[in-house]
Amino acid sequence: MGGLVIVGVDGSTSSLVAVEAAAREARLRTAALRVVHAFLWPAVPAPLGPSPLGPPEGGLRNMVERLVAEAVEHAKAAAPEVEVSHAVVTGEPLTVLEAQSRAAELVVVGSRGMGGFVGLMVGSTAVHLAAHARCPVLVVRGEAHRDGPVVVGVDGSPAGDEAVEFAFRQAELHGTGLVALHAWTTWNAPLPAPQDPSEPYANPAEALGQEEERLLSAALAGHQERHPDVAVEHRMVHGPTREALIEASRTAGLLVVGARGRGGFTGLLLGSVSQALLHHAHCPVAVVRGAGARQ
Repeated sequence: MGGLVIVGVDGSTSSLVAVEAAAREARLRTAALRVVHAFLWPAVPAPLGPSPLGPPEGGLRNMVERLVAEAVEHAKAAAPEVEVSHAVVTGEPLTVLEAQSRAAELVVVGSRGMGGFVGLMVGSTAVHLAAHARCPVLVVRGEAHRDGPVVVGVDGSPAGDEAVEFAFRQAELHGTGLVALHAWTTWNAPLPAPQDPSEPYANPAEALGQEEERLLSAALAGHQERHPDVAVEHRMVHGPTREALIEASRTAGLLVVGARGRGGFTGLLLGSVSQALLHHAHCPVAVVRGAGARQ
């Protein structure tokens, strides 16, 4: 048995879809699966057991046990060969799942849970967990095109290197191709050193484009050597990053991004592009924090 995959459940339809995805990921990794429910005490007093005036199957404890048992059975049906355990932990969902992520290689959650408001496209737990988890977080949303490639946003930053490695491994595990997408504009690309000091920026757009192509190739080189069986498409887009990745997600099996990229501000845990994708991507999104996430 390999590592451990965690899936958070709350009884919602979204979390059951996440359970199926987590079971598949555990099977591909030869990992165990742990189904985790974070139990919050109600704001008003309520009996944990059944009420004397109600049915014997009533009460908060029985309700939690039923939803967790349903999730476990869902996981076993999706991947019968996977070892499945479960845990009910008292605490707020983000705190519980962040703690669980310390021992996991992947945490899986649905895009919205029981606490979601109509009209919101992603739950607050998913967004905050992507920023705080100690391992990659897979947010199951949209539609995963089973034959679609893994799409990874590449910006050449040290923080994004682990996202690239994760994307290569996902493509390898799922037997799909990888699209390495790098989007740039004249506003977010660093100016290359001028060839001729007398004419520093005679053709800046062309020079910038060539520099960005070199950046993409350099960011992928070592990963391609480690995963030679993964077919990689280098895709350059001259335009805004979030729009390019959202468009690519329409036909992808998975979209992978780093928590923060080249334009991130020190102190921010989740970049604007990552947040936008969690809200608007058309397929599942994996957010990978850079080095130091497990500390």
